[in-house]
Amino acid sequence: MGNPFKRYKFLHWAYNLIHYRSLSHNKAAYRKYDIHKPVIASISSKDFPDKTSRAWLDTGHSRELVSAKPAFRHFPPAIQQQLKAWSDKGYLVWNSFLDDARIDSIQKEVDSLVRRGKLRPTHDNKLLFANRHSALIREVTREKRLMELLGFILDKEVVPFQTINFTYGSNQRAHSDSIHMTTYPLGYLIAVWIALEDTHPDNGPLFYYPGSHRLPYLLNSDFNEGETALQLGKKDYVDYEDRIAEQIRERSLQPEVFLAKKGDLLIWHANLIHGGMPVQNPALTRKSMVIHYYAKDVVKYHEITERPSLLK
Repeated sequence: MGNPFKRYKFLHWAYNLIHYRSLSHNKAAYRKYDIHKPVIASISSKDFPDKTSRAWLDTGHSRELVSAKPAFRHFPPAIQQQLKAWSDKGYLVWNSFLDDARIDSIQKEVDSLVRRGKLRPTHDNKLLFANRHSALIREVTREKRLMELLGFILDKEVVPFQTINFTYGSNQRAHSDSIHMTTYPLGYLIAVWIALEDTHPDNGPLFYYPGSHRLPYLLNSDFNEGETALQLGKKDYVDYEDRIAEQIRERSLQPEVFLAKKGDLLIWHANLIHGGMPVQNPALTRKSMVIHYYAKDVVKYHEITERPSLLK
């Protein structure tokens, strides 16, 4: 929380009130899960009675479960085999999901949005929410084959929440998406990464820890302290990253590196630990796009900031 004012919850409440319409998605979920607080209020894992996933491929094993569903037969054989291994690995790869022409149109659209000032890089060089500015990119996030696969994995209808476009490798330390985009019940976020160009060891490819999604979710109470009714805890995001690094060392987890080809797609579990390898050659780009999806009927929020998600 680099800006000290971001720790004050009442500022979040005021912001949420201004964007009240974008919080309406949580109303039904609050009723469903017996959450008795306004949708503009701060919310975090401490407001819920349990901290475990209820997703069907977490509570049972995909090897026995997936083939029993009729929709399973409609996926390509390579995807079927990976679906059977989902409970063990927490990710799958769809090679050549998009052709070069479609990929090039996405990148041209992003470049145009940047030139027109619709997208501005964040402090860590991310271009956020292109889907809110581009019909073309919204169409990609709702691609029929993709929505069917994600809905099958979660056994729920999914809704696109956010896109993140990268020009260069992220250099991001190991983390789980669930500290940033969180659900109740846990386990109902899913992420998609699309290679907009080839990746290789010098331009900072993705890495992930197969099976790490089965670790307990690392939430605010596991690394933060000093929270009050009006202020967030004293710890910063780097403290969370340090705790993740401890988990990796304690369990001797071994990473895999994803050397993707242009058009390849990686899907990962809400709790899979992943990040970006160091960029060896800063002159090289690593153009890519991440899409985060929530299950439609769950509580959607951001654990680390205790803010409900704005869904537009």
